[in-house]
Amino acid sequence: MTTYVWGYLEEYEKEREDILDAVDTVFKSGKLIWGPSLVAFEQEFAEYHGVAHCAGVDNGTNAIVLGLRALGVGAGDEVITVSNTAAPTVLAIDLVGAKPVFVDIDPDTYLMRTDQVAAAITERTRCLLPVHLYGQCVDMAPLEALAAEHGLVVLEDCAQAHGATHHGRVAGSMGHAAAFSFYPTKILGAYGHAGATITSDPEVDASLRRLRYYGMDQERYYVVTPNGQNSRLDEVHAEILRRKLGRLDEYVAGRREVARIYDEALADTDLVLPATAPGNEHAYYLYVVRHPERDRIIEEMKAHDIALNISYPWPVHTMSGFSHLGYEKGSLPVTEQLAGEIFSLPMYPSLPREEQRRIIEALTKTLARL
Repeated sequence: MTTYVWGYLEEYEKEREDILDAVDTVFKSGKLIWGPSLVAFEQEFAEYHGVAHCAGVDNGTNAIVLGLRALGVGAGDEVITVSNTAAPTVLAIDLVGAKPVFVDIDPDTYLMRTDQVAAAITERTRCLLPVHLYGQCVDMAPLEALAAEHGLVVLEDCAQAHGATHHGRVAGSMGHAAAFSFYPTKILGAYGHAGATITSDPEVDASLRRLRYYGMDQERYYVVTPNGQNSRLDEVHAEILRRKLGRLDEYVAGRREVARIYDEALADTDLVLPATAPGNEHAYYLYVVRHPERDRIIEEMKAHDIALNISYPWPVHTMSGFSHLGYEKGSLPVTEQLAGEIFSLPMYPSLPREEQRRIIEALTKTLARL
């Protein structure tokens, strides 16, 4: 049986009664949309992050799209972000009519090079969009300073950083707004698509709530905001996420333990292991390592029924769908080099210890043969 980088069956077996009770609770309530589970989850998720408001939406991509629109980002604006990210980050910028502008990444942490952002700012720049990648946060202080200096907004992409902290501040609490995905693989994952956008600005929150509901006020069937869409978080997922939110810190602790075991077992190999940036508490959404023989390692590990993953093999600026942005090969050298070397080991809190030992043994033997 093949081992993948993520699995949920062990976790589901442990939590099965609670998950089924969540579903049953909603089905018996008579409210499948706009019910008490959504209200409770939004309140509790906002409280976890120390912000005032949370708007549950249907997926993480729309969490970014609606976050950008609610912050006033639109056609003709520029949004500074990174190319080493999941494509939906950049697709969301494109969907609101703005132009993505890329800076390179740090060769050790793979996070945004914040020291390159100032040079990328133009008179059309409207938003800074840091991606808290693989489970840890971008250095936010320089971005906050630049935003204040140039009158910009900051939208955090927190899809991969649930529960991560930066100098004691939890991911999602540092920008004008923050977008989350609850796709099943995430640290806080649903059993399907789900997302949320959080903010402490009441006007941004009010805009979010209209935008996710066709541009309407919820109390009446009347459009007051253009560009609205149907992006509501349903009651079933809200209730499941509410239950799982209470276990988020436990999930993060479990991931950190898996990472600790990898760190100790692989310290003497020639893999480049994950580096944690100063001030960060890593949540390990992914355990990303680096090796120049990446493709050969992945292929040889298949013989052990272990499927590794690459996040991400194609930087967004190299994809044909974004060729209109005009980035040539070599324009983001660190991003491009790392795309050929990084890969992920299996990482989830319920990963059985005996399976992790098998992964380590197979990987160590593979590395020794290179």
